[in-house]
Amino acid sequence: MKLSIIAHPNTKNPRIEKDLLGATHVYVNAPPLEGKANRAVVEALAKHFEVSRGKVILLWGEKSKNKVFEIG
Repeated sequence: MKLSIIAHPNTKNPRIEKDLLGATHVYVNAPPLEGKANRAVVEALAKHFEVSRGKVILLWGEKSKNKVFEIG
């Protein structure tokens, strides 16, 4: 399954939620430095969908707030 998300690094309250338009927002504590936020988003998505971290692959948006993940 491909999932398009909007990442929000450096937040105090980590969570995953959908907005009124159906976009998925992932809020993580990690800063957007050296891929730390991307790793935190992968962990959050893996926990949310109850799959291993290896099944969550970043396809697009390594340095963008808008990201596309493959979850298998």
